[in-house]
Amino acid sequence: MVDLHFRIAPLVQYNSLFQKEKGTCADTKQPIRIMRRVSPCGKAMWTGETGQPLKDVMVELLLPPLYWVLVEILENLAYLANASNLVLYLSKFMNFSPSASANIVTNFMGTSFFLALLGGLSSDFFSTYYIYIISATIEFMGLLMLTLQACIPSLRQPICASVNRNAPCKEVGGGHIAMLFSGLYLVALGVGGIKGSLPSHGAEQFDENTPQGRKHRSSFFNYYIFCLACGALIAVTLVVWIEDNKGWQWGFGISTVAILSSIVIFLLGSRTYRIKVPTGSPMTTIFKVLVAAFSNSLFSKNSIGNVLDTRETPQNTTEISEEEGHGERNTEIQTEMKDLKFIGKATVENTAYPSLHCTVKQVQDVKIVVQVVPIFMSTVMLNCCLAQLSTFSVQQAATMNTYIGPLKVPPASLPIFPVIFTMILAPVYNHIIIPFARAVTKSEMGITHLQRIGTGLFLSVVAMAVAALVEMKRKRVAEQSGLMNSTEPLPITFLWVALQYLFLGSADLFSLAGLMEFFFTEAPLSMRSLTTALSWASLAMGYYLSSVIVSIVNHITGRFQQTPWLYGSNLNHYHLERFYWLMCILSGLNFFHYLLWATRYKYRSTKPDDERDQLDNTPSEA
Repeated sequence: MVDLHFRIAPLVQYNSLFQKEKGTCADTKQPIRIMRRVSPCGKAMWTGETGQPLKDVMVELLLPPLYWVLVEILENLAYLANASNLVLYLSKFMNFSPSASANIVTNFMGTSFFLALLGGLSSDFFSTYYIYIISATIEFMGLLMLTLQACIPSLRQPICASVNRNAPCKEVGGGHIAMLFSGLYLVALGVGGIKGSLPSHGAEQFDENTPQGRKHRSSFFNYYIFCLACGALIAVTLVVWIEDNKGWQWGFGISTVAILSSIVIFLLGSRTYRIKVPTGSPMTTIFKVLVAAFSNSLFSKNSIGNVLDTRETPQNTTEISEEEGHGERNTEIQTEMKDLKFIGKATVENTAYPSLHCTVKQVQDVKIVVQVVPIFMSTVMLNCCLAQLSTFSVQQAATMNTYIGPLKVPPASLPIFPVIFTMILAPVYNHIIIPFARAVTKSEMGITHLQRIGTGLFLSVVAMAVAALVEMKRKRVAEQSGLMNSTEPLPITFLWVALQYLFLGSADLFSLAGLMEFFFTEAPLSMRSLTTALSWASLAMGYYLSSVIVSIVNHITGRFQQTPWLYGSNLNHYHLERFYWLMCILSGLNFFHYLLWATRYKYRSTKPDDERDQLDNTPSEA
């Protein structure tokens, strides 16, 4: 059995590894016990069985390590197997209308990803290790509840037997709907915790103090997306086929077993992890700085020049080098303090409220978070487009010919196209495109994070235009075939819908990996899990925004027409092509909004290669 308390058990001390630091701890030798990095006074930053970053040989042979691969594949399989097909389960077995089903799915997925912020916050406060275990257990409980509801007929709604598809069926209600939503949102809570902890946990294993370590960390984020795609491939093919042909109880059951297996595998790798020591809640720092800045702006007449004077106090200088370990950065700090002057006022001495005094380090951490917010907000519209992959796009495919030769493909398996493309493009990007870009640009990154995100945003504009054109073709075939009011499959292959999946899948690959690495590398050490979780929060807000846009479109169009664009049980009567054109226009405007912020952003993590090669004062073992 895995010993969960190995980190607090008596530890084996490295024989000859000592620390000698300048400043208040000068001429003191402190033995380093099971840690990779320490601050000047011996304050632990990393713990674990070895506390060391992953060895280069291990990374090169197996990136990411086997346990991460299996855990992430199983975790995403458990979640996506149901999320990708949930809209059909709600409409066919719970008797919700197509638009209601779409909103339920987007709200569920939005909540799942939005709760990643809670997972990231908890991971910074406790540790990514424990938050993953707790979150995966919660997801297991939710999936178990959904499995029981699907297995026991008395716990679910009777299937609608109405012949007239335009007539509304009796929707699920009472205890049935309570059990349904309890299970769904337990899953959402668990997924949020996992998404907020697992990526940061993996990225923490690499030594960012060397160019090679940073390159491996960048590769990790690419392969993290690759593992997501692997889990999705199994989910949207095998599991979805089982759900459609054997029953939803089997699909939920497989997901339950998958998440339970991921917990076991994660625990098996416990003794090899490098775990960041919690440094307290990042929200406490953010709240304190904002309150102090607001208080000083009201009750103090000090200028920004007074703020700059405080940075040179021995206390502040020590705290800066103590947490980041990058030496003194006086020139850099002085330049940064000229921006966001309101927040900079938090360092001013406040005699009325001395407890609100903030160090320059704390102010800089909050400023970094504030500066990445515009980039974060610019990606919400992209994820609003991605929400269509699990809602209207699935329903489009369900009305079309889903045969490929003799093989009948479930509509919910459509995401297989972007999944396969992601599995191909991720290694190509990592091993061909990036090395070539590094050779051309002579830079460590090759392609910057913001350039990668911008590529994803542009592809989302193209995807929505393609989706509108495909829907116009689908409806034209329905009219020409006289099948507008029929439930028979249209004489047009569902592979047309795969085109929009292809572009949106490519957009997701570029944007998600770029966002996660951008937030992780730019964020302060004490806030990395929280800021990395912003990638998922952007996805959540995109799903919520999708529901809001659908409701607004129906409300406005319903006032000027007899029937709203997206209303009813027959998708052929929808004006989905108009909705897609609207999304295309909004995505285009959002792209230009992103360019405005991206061109003005200054990377905090970018330094000359020779400066990066010089590690901080922290000693490094072989």
